[in-house]
Amino acid sequence: MGLSDRQIEAVSYVKKKGKITNKEYQAILNVSRMTATRDLTELVEKNILWSSETKGAGSFYRLAIAS
Repeated sequence: MGLSDRQIEAVSYVKKKGKITNKEYQAILNVSRMTATRDLTELVEKNILWSSETKGAGSFYRLAIAS
């Protein structure tokens, strides 16, 4: 699917934990907020993750596909 190693790790994290936030992505993968946002947005665009309707604090991502 053309995912980066970071994105693959994020999907694995979501499979284990049920969801991920931008802040968790930053901490787990040691990336900037913009990199996390870009990577997570790409996963949403590829229909791998689903983004909560909440924006900013409280937003999260879950799997959009059955695992």
